[in-house]
Amino acid sequence: MNETRLFVLAALARRGPMHGHQLRRDARLDRADLWSRVKPGSLYGALHRMESEGLVRPLRTEQQGALPARTIYEITDEGRRELRALRDEAFTEVDIRPDPVDLALAVGDDLDPELLRGYLEDRIAALRAIGSRMEHQLDRRWPDQSTADDLIAEHARLRIRTEIEWHEKVLAGIGKPG
Repeated sequence: MNETRLFVLAALARRGPMHGHQLRRDARLDRADLWSRVKPGSLYGALHRMESEGLVRPLRTEQQGALPARTIYEITDEGRRELRALRDEAFTEVDIRPDPVDLALAVGDDLDPELLRGYLEDRIAALRAIGSRMEHQLDRRWPDQSTADDLIAEHARLRIRTEIEWHEKVLAGIGKPG
């Protein structure tokens, strides 16, 4: 499932024609990094690929003052069909990716317990920092925040909280017979 394509096509379908810079701005304002793997830097390349596939088409080029010229894109009928297919795929695909830490634990029988403890404490600190940044961002509502946005934010909070709890459980079990 290509989340970047889904994001671009949905943005064009929902908000109308726009240029790549607007898509990047929307990704930032919508906090896409909290609820997807959409990287703002990948949006321009995705637009060009989708143009070559007939999913989007350029409407016009605009230039304001000394700013670079910007091509305004719109979604095509084929792009709307692709959007529906991608959305269907996203709703039906359940994707809980393995975390590399699981493999490291499985092959880490020879690790010094204190080294393992340090790794886990560092991971917990990193997860807490991510959770804190997320809370800070999610506590500030954006102008058109919807019920769906609230549910997405809660999903992100629960996932981070669960990751921290699991890491704490592993940390508490270090050195115990097992």
